[in-house]
Amino acid sequence: MSQGNGLHSLSRADLQELTLLYRQTAADLSTLREDPSGAQLSEYVNRLLGRAHNTIYFGKRGSFSGIWHFYRNDYPALFRRNLRLVLLAFALFVLGGIAGTLTTIRHPQFPERIVGPELVKKIERKEMWTDSVVALKPLASSAIATNNLSVSFAAFAFGITGGAITAYMMLFNGLMIGVIGTACAQAGMSLKLWSFVAPHGALELPAIFIAGGGGFRIAQGLLFPGTLPRGLSLTRSGLEAIKLLFGVIPMLLIAGVVEGFFSPSNLPVPLKFAVSAALATLLVLYLTSKPVRDPASSKSGPLQ
Repeated sequence: MSQGNGLHSLSRADLQELTLLYRQTAADLSTLREDPSGAQLSEYVNRLLGRAHNTIYFGKRGSFSGIWHFYRNDYPALFRRNLRLVLLAFALFVLGGIAGTLTTIRHPQFPERIVGPELVKKIERKEMWTDSVVALKPLASSAIATNNLSVSFAAFAFGITGGAITAYMMLFNGLMIGVIGTACAQAGMSLKLWSFVAPHGALELPAIFIAGGGGFRIAQGLLFPGTLPRGLSLTRSGLEAIKLLFGVIPMLLIAGVVEGFFSPSNLPVPLKFAVSAALATLLVLYLTSKPVRDPASSKSGPLQ
């Protein structure tokens, strides 16, 4: 690799080999550090690994084609690689929802403690709390998207607590849905509630689960470094978690627009559920899609 061209002088196959060698060298460094007689060699390998890290993770220049390649090819594979962590976030959400449902059924006063007396009174009057969204659509859409991004970033960032706060956030959000859903069902408002939630929830909820999976990815690198030094393990898991988080940003922006303009509208209920099913289907097809290979990238020529 020439100094002038950097990563651009390597083919995709060369880049994959470089990444593999980097991981192997990191494992070797961990072994060297356990041998007192290898201190000098350990220091040399550590410097070499540091240079390789900067080359691999900071040597690429941003471009539209690179962003397109990330979202079109890299992200679905990244999602599938971390699917178990995303499912963990989903399972905790469901567990919280079940707890909220059962507690609300057994203790009718419980919703007031979770969502407050004002919202409970609205539900008892069979009033939806989305009227303010209808009145201020552009403003509401922006506020909703910002709030969803904040929740997702928090679920991701608190992975540094070993996943404890991330797990709490998944459980609590599930609890909220369980409480509100049960209270609305008892008031005969289930159709109103779920026809509102379904259109944007098809993107918003998976995005939050994926962000939670990113938080658990950080926790995994922190708690289970394997043969790597804990700092290096955390760095690697953090970089992958950040990429996982970036993928949900477009999902949340679209969900915010849908929640601000479409979900609270007076459009037919079947249409709302149809849009929800369409968005969910498109998301599943995207996340399970196989990468599209650029014919030029399969050759041994330089990376474009």
